[in-house]
Amino acid sequence: MKKIIFIFLLTSFISYSQTKLYVHPDADSYVANTETIAILPLDVQVKMRPKQMKDFTIEELEELQKSESLDIQKAMHTWFLTRKKRGAFSLDVQSVARTNALLSREGIDIHELDIYLPSELGKILGVETVIMGSFETSKPMSVGAGAALLVLTGGAFSTQTAVANIDFYNVSDDELVVNYFKKVRGSLGTDSQDLINVLMRKVTRRIPYTRDGKGVSREND
Repeated sequence: MKKIIFIFLLTSFISYSQTKLYVHPDADSYVANTETIAILPLDVQVKMRPKQMKDFTIEELEELQKSESLDIQKAMHTWFLTRKKRGAFSLDVQSVARTNALLSREGIDIHELDIYLPSELGKILGVETVIMGSFETSKPMSVGAGAALLVLTGGAFSTQTAVANIDFYNVSDDELVVNYFKKVRGSLGTDSQDLINVLMRKVTRRIPYTRDGKGVSREND
């Protein structure tokens, strides 16, 4: 009986959370030559069921996704600043306001960054590393959107699935230094900061951009 319970719990855990981490073999060298990183807005997709979409137009969904993207960008910025305060992160993190303003001044749509090379973006931003990627969720995390959907759907978004695919690029040669992929299902908190904390907590000690992550090559769990 105990064996059956153990197998059930193990299966449940695997279905709840999946993490994959790639770190470049020369990651320590890249990090040693990095002083400042910039966090770019992620490409956010909110995947709703047809029944849930009936109260939204395509334009409203697009605006919702852009809002989510900016919320997550700010949450990631706060996440890194918190680690820096604790002494687990020593690099400078460019402010979100500066990142987005510099890109906008160059006529770049901050929600259409996948058409640019990291080196092109890094030159504009004046940083050595850029963080970019994608995020897919079944439940918006911004406070306003979440509250509105709770009323519209009668709590249909109580369970969330989320897939984050985050890349750290060196801008001098467009080399992928770190890729962090995480898929989770369940209760992920009440706002974007909660979400980022859930997604990023375990990776803090395993990436070379944090003090405890020095020397890590590749890991999966």
